[in-house]
Amino acid sequence: MDLRVAITGHVDHGKSTLIGRLLYDTGSLAEGKAEEILASSERRGLAVEWSFAVDAAQEERDQAITIETTRVWMHYGGRRIVIIDTPGHREFIKNMMSGAADADVGILVIDALEGIADQTYRHAYLLRLLDVPEIIVVVNKIDSVPDAEQRFAQISRDIRSVLETAGKPLRAIVPVSARDGDNVVNRSERTAWYAGPTLIDVLVALHPAAPLADRALRFDIADVYRFSDDERISVGNVVAGTIAPGDRVRIAPSGATTRVRGIKRFPEDGSPARAGEAVGLTFEDPVFIDRGDVVTHADQPGMLATSAFDGVFFWLSASPPRVGETLQLKVGRAEVAVTIAGIDETIDLGILDKVQPDESSRHTAFALRLRAARSVAAEADARCVLLRAGEVVGGGKLAHVEPASGQRADNLVLAGHLISSGARAHRNGYRGLVAWFTGLPGSGKSTIAMAVERELFARGYFVYVLDGDNVRSGLNRDLRFSREDRQENIRRVGEVAALFADAGAIVIASTISPHASDRAAARAAAHGAFHEIYVRASVETCESRDVKGHYAKARAGDLPDFTGVSAPYEEPEHPELLVDTNASPVDTSVSAVVEYLVHAATAKEALLSYSI
Repeated sequence: MDLRVAITGHVDHGKSTLIGRLLYDTGSLAEGKAEEILASSERRGLAVEWSFAVDAAQEERDQAITIETTRVWMHYGGRRIVIIDTPGHREFIKNMMSGAADADVGILVIDALEGIADQTYRHAYLLRLLDVPEIIVVVNKIDSVPDAEQRFAQISRDIRSVLETAGKPLRAIVPVSARDGDNVVNRSERTAWYAGPTLIDVLVALHPAAPLADRALRFDIADVYRFSDDERISVGNVVAGTIAPGDRVRIAPSGATTRVRGIKRFPEDGSPARAGEAVGLTFEDPVFIDRGDVVTHADQPGMLATSAFDGVFFWLSASPPRVGETLQLKVGRAEVAVTIAGIDETIDLGILDKVQPDESSRHTAFALRLRAARSVAAEADARCVLLRAGEVVGGGKLAHVEPASGQRADNLVLAGHLISSGARAHRNGYRGLVAWFTGLPGSGKSTIAMAVERELFARGYFVYVLDGDNVRSGLNRDLRFSREDRQENIRRVGEVAALFADAGAIVIASTISPHASDRAAARAAAHGAFHEIYVRASVETCESRDVKGHYAKARAGDLPDFTGVSAPYEEPEHPELLVDTNASPVDTSVSAVVEYLVHAATAKEALLSYSI
């Protein structure tokens, strides 16, 4: 089997030089390449620059940095080793992440003179985040320090400490001079004090995990092709395992089971497909399949159907993640809108320790709680990326996956409606949506909500108010007022509101919902149809109204954990609409909300976003 080796490190620490020397000393350079490198180095007035074997692009040579990941192959000891050169410069860490994503081994290069640099911490954490199984540290330019043995011992202690903090075991630490070839393939006389293996000795002794073809089946759906004779071919990649006609399979996230009728490939059809192949599948039953679904054998533990998961993400944007923000998550072939329901940890990758979040977020790691707009097939440790407006802002892996509705996906078969949301919107002339009214008790939410409902009904809209107190008298009467019960109260209201919106209604949810994370979960449930309307009023204004007498009871201690008095209210940072009722009369607020909702429901771009 091929051994996939990702080489990374701080810019100028000698990654590409090390790769070039490996290729040269193992006889893996193409014919004439060594002579070309010697001539190119001489023209530039440089010592032999083995990095030119890898940095093929002129832009990279001129800047002396690696921009894109590059894969080269070398042969040694009867094995083929795939070398992945990953960018070390901080601006190109996105490429480093993709380059190291499928590596069996990570080589972390450290300059003996400079020692551990800021990027070293980040690369160590990334190797952990990407779950690279084996780590080797190469201390390069060992010939350039005066007391090489002492310097090597110091760097070895330092990097062991860094990797222990990052949670990664260390296979070996090797002192080398990449340019001269010391301890790369051939043992060096200049490091007689070093009794350990050469770099190539360490690599040859390593063995990758079990072949993918011997693992449980995983087939990722990339697309579904439909033909005039009603034949549907689900195309994708056999990521692991083997699949053959007649196999009984399960499809996640729907949980549907069927048998494989045939396997389509060019030029031959029919024979089993193994890991690494891209093929098409046809099934015996008319099951619904979409891009991002995952096929497994029915007798295997199924993939989870989930819309709630936690993940750890290396952040690449200067703008930090925010609770309530909606992003796009790509996991496997699936892409889904997710809302950040909470930020559990912020990790400074310069010190590999937890810190308080601030506005400086780039190259920081965040532990995020995410809620998806729909169920997807996912599993713990799955690698994924987050996008904001089409740009990658974070990459990492899922740390925990919560089964949909607290159940296993293989026990669920989700019903597929034969009427799409787009068809409903087309017939009604407007799209369903959730207008989520939030604000302090007494801010005017219910008063405005009921008036808006009456006005929209008079205009011919299908509209309904879900009021917090009314819902608690029926659907949620089993819930009390602990933090957990309040969270569950909002979750249920959010799910019901989402169903109303999917049915084509304009549903107005009037509820205090004081926590941003709970509102974020409700936003995720609404599948992009969520509109947060902040009914703002000061505590003094709300208390002066005190229609229900709750503030007086709270001040007297008879209502513990009352929002605005003894419990906090987290104001929305970016509501779709702000209605300030401190001074504005009710009719003004009602008019503003009605105008906003009518536009949101009937705008051409809103209707076009729904296909029939």
